[in-house]
Amino acid sequence: MSRDQFHIYSWGIAAAYLLVFGILRWRSLHWTALGSVVLFAALNAGAGMYVLGHIGDSRWSAGAEPSLSAPSFSGTPVVGEYLAPLDSALQSVIGGVNEFLAFKQAVPVALEFFATSGWALLVSFPLAVVAAIISFNRARRRKADFEKYRATVDQLKIELEQVKLQIAAGNFPVPAFRAQDDVTDVLPRLTRRG
Repeated sequence: MSRDQFHIYSWGIAAAYLLVFGILRWRSLHWTALGSVVLFAALNAGAGMYVLGHIGDSRWSAGAEPSLSAPSFSGTPVVGEYLAPLDSALQSVIGGVNEFLAFKQAVPVALEFFATSGWALLVSFPLAVVAAIISFNRARRRKADFEKYRATVDQLKIELEQVKLQIAAGNFPVPAFRAQDDVTDVLPRLTRRG
């Protein structure tokens, strides 16, 4: 993957996470958004660490100076055999310079990913505060609703106890008037006629 693909994938994975979990858990969209931002930061930090772990990769040196190569002195006439140790020393020096150049080319790419990760983490702090406030307000509202339902249940328990006491004492409330088509009134009439 090129470094542009790393950027595209980090944005795409974070957006897909937000979309999928935003649909599945829409009631906690604020926490899903926070998770998406933190995931984006983690992906960019991981990409930066990958770049630093693969310093010699040619993907980070696009358009930069080419690596150096050491000339060989062992092929020199007459004194070539005496200069053979110089070749190995020169190869190791040039190898160190090439590693330094590769590091110099990879560090800006890694810092770009780390900077993006840092900005995402910076955005996540106010987002976390907003998500915590929303959750606190929802919890407070649920607690108030629960207290209201509990008060209703307690009132119904008191009324039920009063009804039980009236039934036990035989105090049945008598309606002030009876309807003409009352069922209790119809049954005695039918028995009288029969």
